[in-house]
Amino acid sequence: MSTSNPATYGGWQPERSGFMGDLSGPGFVLVAAASVIALIPIYIRSWTSALIALPLAIVFLLLAYGRVLGLTADQWIVLAVRHQIAVATNKNIFFSGAFAPKTKDGHQPMDLPGALARLRILEAPDGLGGTIGITHNPIDGSYTAICRITFPGLALIDTERQNMRVKSWAAFLRSQCKEDGAITRVSVHQRSLPDDGAALRTWTERHISADAPAAAVDALDELMAGAGPTATIRETFLSVTLSSSRARLAIKGAGGGQVGAAAVLVRELGAMHSALSSAGLQINEWLTPRGVAQAIRTAYDPESQLALAASNAAAQDTHWEGVEPGVDPELAGPAAAETGWGTYRHDGAWTVSYQVRGFPQSEVYATFLQPLLKPRQNARRSLSLVYEPIGPAKARQELAREKTKREAARGLRAKTGRAESEDERREAMTARAQDVARASGHGVVRLTALVAVTVTHLDQLETACAELQADASSAGLVLRRIWGAQDDAFTASALPLGLGLPDRRVGI
Repeated sequence: MSTSNPATYGGWQPERSGFMGDLSGPGFVLVAAASVIALIPIYIRSWTSALIALPLAIVFLLLAYGRVLGLTADQWIVLAVRHQIAVATNKNIFFSGAFAPKTKDGHQPMDLPGALARLRILEAPDGLGGTIGITHNPIDGSYTAICRITFPGLALIDTERQNMRVKSWAAFLRSQCKEDGAITRVSVHQRSLPDDGAALRTWTERHISADAPAAAVDALDELMAGAGPTATIRETFLSVTLSSSRARLAIKGAGGGQVGAAAVLVRELGAMHSALSSAGLQINEWLTPRGVAQAIRTAYDPESQLALAASNAAAQDTHWEGVEPGVDPELAGPAAAETGWGTYRHDGAWTVSYQVRGFPQSEVYATFLQPLLKPRQNARRSLSLVYEPIGPAKARQELAREKTKREAARGLRAKTGRAESEDERREAMTARAQDVARASGHGVVRLTALVAVTVTHLDQLETACAELQADASSAGLVLRRIWGAQDDAFTASALPLGLGLPDRRVGI
């Protein structure tokens, strides 16, 4: 057995991008207004006005600094107003299918809702005689390829190989942290799905011997009938996103337009294949357009997973004359969807999405996310990890900015006589350690994690949410329900499309 000690990981730093310190723009206005109001009684020398001005100033300060579930009052107001406007104008309800507009050639596709409305699924050669499906988002000019992968796991291997695989994955991410790199995002998505054993039964029927004993066949049938419906499978996807603005010269050299962008992306995928293999990731297939459509469809309609699994298994037969495996891209979207304040209803399911707002403060092992991926029979879980590599020059600027903000905050606290907490001291030490690591050649990435829980019976939703939060707590994670934007959160947490982090913005 290996005598190596398991490596531990930590040092996650939250972004601090407030307009002034930790304050957003509206928060800064509230603080300024509170200061002016508090000075009015002194200026006019009226103690009577102070009885009105001081309570009003305190209210403004509470609105600026007070937080409920991680959000300030101005953020809650913006979310509530936006949601109520959407409800009043019925923009929170989406209908497709028979209600979808027809195209010029008479087709009536089931289009995608919300942020995915302009998404297109393209087809490109993979360089090996096959085809690959690439999703194109014209809003940000990105092209994304998705592959289905398998991973041997970390829990049941010796410590030395565990450390080696994690280091190989870190080396792969570091290789993407290059100046003006074409790859702008790397996303890992895993979800648990029910498995009725249809694929296993189809395979068994094709491979069972004709002279097999009847007793053995009956025993095998009973075993699959009893264990199949209670089984749970996991699907893991890796998404790689190319930015057309960063790769404009390479795209122009490859022919330009969508064809050139697809060619450059395929070339990048081929270059990273060996690095992924070193990390222990086995690429089963790069999804075709029908495969991408199936990944989208099964997220919106979980009940279709079982029928599609049986159809895909039957399509493996050489004499099959039915439809191809997967789903027609025109049928990828939901028939109907409705966005609530804290839930998202799509076809026959309900989903609640969460953002991981806090990673463990202490050092953890590489397997600390395992509690989030526990299989549940009453709910389907999805986990998306989105990495955004940062080039060396930008990383230096970002870390310098973060360091300056923290040093300024520490200086202000010292001047006002406020004692520095241990958390603030550790954050400053972590920021310095990250800057030292960057200067030593390590890469810097922005990271976010989103989790979604989906049920097909509404009365099970809150139970499934409570179980997820309990598992997250045991993993040392802090989850925050994404109120007022569950439709957008669903596209990032429950779909393996590699939708990325928001641009750096004012507010936390």
